[in-house]
Amino acid sequence: MRVLRTTFLLTALTLVLVTLGGYWGGRGGMTVALGFALVGNAFAYFFSDKIALWSSGAQPVSREELPRLYAVMERLAGKANLPVPKLYVVPEAAPNAFATGRNPRHASVAVTQGLLKLMDDEELEGVIAHELSHVRNYDILISSVAATIAGAITYIAHWGMFFGGGRDDERRGGGGIMGILMLFLAPFAALLLQLVISRQREYSADATGARMVGYPDGLIRALQKLGAYNNRIPTTSLAPATSALCIVKPMFGRGGITSWFSTHPPLQDRIAALREMTVIPGR
Repeated sequence: MRVLRTTFLLTALTLVLVTLGGYWGGRGGMTVALGFALVGNAFAYFFSDKIALWSSGAQPVSREELPRLYAVMERLAGKANLPVPKLYVVPEAAPNAFATGRNPRHASVAVTQGLLKLMDDEELEGVIAHELSHVRNYDILISSVAATIAGAITYIAHWGMFFGGGRDDERRGGGGIMGILMLFLAPFAALLLQLVISRQREYSADATGARMVGYPDGLIRALQKLGAYNNRIPTTSLAPATSALCIVKPMFGRGGITSWFSTHPPLQDRIAALREMTVIPGR
């Protein structure tokens, strides 16, 4: 059901993109819009992981440097029948973690120094299981595609408005009003669909990670700590564009209208969903 829902949302994003392209430029505009989507998705497919790691200042670490992190990762990757991702550490006091990569064979997981200091073994296991769930579910690729399409919609809306609006509306004399509506409504619709996709992936990764470990307790405690500390410690290394990949939303500033449109569900809702899970046999 989650796969079908995500497919539907990605299709809806693509339809918004094509409709917008058709409005501004007819059949040719639709072709241009699809071209933007294809080129953008190809770029995201091959380079989004490198950009995320580079922009966050993540540094690769060896087994000798962080045996505890490697032990947890190798154990969970074995349970999930996944290749062990490349491991990185971000020089950041605020605790957080993110996964990136187009598929399990090209995956990377980065954790901050603050997270390694703060989490006990069970909590670290919960965090790593959450990130591995993103890898197994191809969530990073899905999020990259969604972000690329949403970005293309925003770009085409502004580009079309700059060049004077849709041809049909020009003939009807209503191009100005309709053009302004399209300029704001199309990117807003794309943003909402992207946020729904992102939030849905977080709930799914929480549940899958808890099942991977065998119980939700460690992840629950980890989310509680992450919420408390990220409300007090501003993030300095992670780029805002990378924040959607993180297990919890970093704090770049307090309040503001942007908090209404968070890429992450409220932490209390995620914790409540985990608490409703039954104890899994084999703990």
